[in-house]
Amino acid sequence: MSRSLITRASSKDIRRTLLLANLMFLSACSGAPSKMLAAPVTGYNHTSAAINWFSVNGAGGGNVGPHQGGGSQVCCGVVPRYWTPGLRAIVEWEKDPDPYSSKMWPEQSYSDAWTKRMEAKKRQYTRYKVTVEIPRYNEPGSLSVHFLPYNEVRVSATGITPGYPGYPYNFPMNMPEPKVCPD
Repeated sequence: MSRSLITRASSKDIRRTLLLANLMFLSACSGAPSKMLAAPVTGYNHTSAAINWFSVNGAGGGNVGPHQGGGSQVCCGVVPRYWTPGLRAIVEWEKDPDPYSSKMWPEQSYSDAWTKRMEAKKRQYTRYKVTVEIPRYNEPGSLSVHFLPYNEVRVSATGITPGYPGYPYNFPMNMPEPKVCPD
């Protein structure tokens, strides 16, 4: 990784950290506990497509490869300190249905011909936006987004980690994808 990329990423992280520290300082001065809390954003992709990018209520998430997730978190979304009925999240994402196709191309990587083919491939990406319910939680935690077959999405905001009892969505990472979309 080049030094300029590391420096840019580091300065961006420093700015985010300072902003969060200032927000926490200001909320501490008010004497009342904050109604909203910062929450890392994590993605879990249970499909064979790649999620190129996603966001939850405008808070960015990274890219998530096919049948992957949970390893990286992006800071920060926000969640209410206390769950309320009707709590929802807006999730937006871009999907690459054939993430490994460029490995099979005969063109030299990043050549003019390869770049032209990649531009055509990018036109096949699809974008989505849905509003989903966030299930009840007792202790707030990460905003965890689960991408399921047929563009279904689930979001959790609990402090419980996927795979543990009490987590609302313990889906297998490699979910079978039916040939026909269920109604």
